[in-house]
Amino acid sequence: MAAKITSSSSSFVVLASLLALLLCISTNVQLSLADTTSKTYKNYLQTACNSTTYPQLCFKSLSSYTSTIKTNDLKLCRTALAVTLKAARNASSLVKALSKQKGLSKTEAGIVKDCIEEIGDAIDELKQSLKALGSLKGSDIEFQIANIKTWISAAITDEDTCTEGFEERNITDEVMIKIRKSIVNVARLTSNGLALINKLSY
Repeated sequence: MAAKITSSSSSFVVLASLLALLLCISTNVQLSLADTTSKTYKNYLQTACNSTTYPQLCFKSLSSYTSTIKTNDLKLCRTALAVTLKAARNASSLVKALSKQKGLSKTEAGIVKDCIEEIGDAIDELKQSLKALGSLKGSDIEFQIANIKTWISAAITDEDTCTEGFEERNITDEVMIKIRKSIVNVARLTSNGLALINKLSY
């Protein structure tokens, strides 16, 4: 009787060991596959970003979205525009907040006012672009993409017009420098977005 119990216990131990080993192997395989997939997505993003004007900014701004983008060109472009639109809105809020600070000269106040209008136009154009990019369909997709490129180009023009206002007057005030820096960042993101969309093929 004792021999049977010992034999049964040994079989149980062996079976449990085998199951644990299989579970360990399965977990390691899954982790390895996940690691490989993650590297594939990052490599795809890095390659795509290398075609933009500001590749480091491109990768930095989009690297946290690789699991969403995967290796899909359209998702990449949508995400890039969504990130740009968010940055533009944040910049707009910053400019509006800083414009209310005291101490700005009449000239500086005028530059900021113009900039608020320009960034507002850029936001509208980016919104149009993102909406259109999310509903591409029909037989005239190339025409739709051409419209998207036109809107994004217009947004870049608006952003550049804003920053030029600062450059022309050689602004040194800390508040104005903060404003210019935020707009330049948006302009670069927008430029990258256009570069990525230029790579779309249908």
